[in-house]
Amino acid sequence: GKRVVSGSHDGTVKIWDVETGAEERTLKGHEEPVNCVDFSPDGKLVVSGGNDMTVKIWDTATGAKVRTWSGHTAEISSVTFSLDGKRVVSGSHDGTVKIWDVETGAEERTLKGHEEPVNCVDFSPDGKLVVSGGNDMTVKIWDTATGAKVRTWSGHTAEISSVTFSLDGKRVVSG
Repeated sequence: GKRVVSGSHDGTVKIWDVETGAEERTLKGHEEPVNCVDFSPDGKLVVSGGNDMTVKIWDTATGAKVRTWSGHTAEISSVTFSLDGKRVVSGSHDGTVKIWDVETGAEERTLKGHEEPVNCVDFSPDGKLVVSGGNDMTVKIWDTATGAKVRTWSGHTAEISSVTFSLDGKRVVSG
């Protein structure tokens, strides 16, 4: 069925049934507020990030915690799955962006270049690029294979709170 996932300042992640309104499952494991959540494209996993500086992967069928990543040194502000579901990107107030391999658990890359907290991240549809935005008022594009910074835009006059790629991967919107 159709589901929604939510993260709360009570440290929980909840999965809800859209049609019935029923709470399907409560996922417990974060020690502090949960700031961001996302479903994997197939709906079998959920990723969450929180003030406890961890990124967690959950099995939506069982509620089991599949993986915990703890490479960031400040709260996690944004998480999202790649469209193939094989990787997760996380942005943190430590100013870094990290790419994680869902299957192996490996930290693939740490992307450094923001001078202040990172608030938002997204994968391009083909997974070859990541976009990030932060308190330094910049939007950055990164090559996921090399970790190289491809482009920086600095047209905003305040913190960036949201970024996403267009479905064709040719444009980015930021706000």
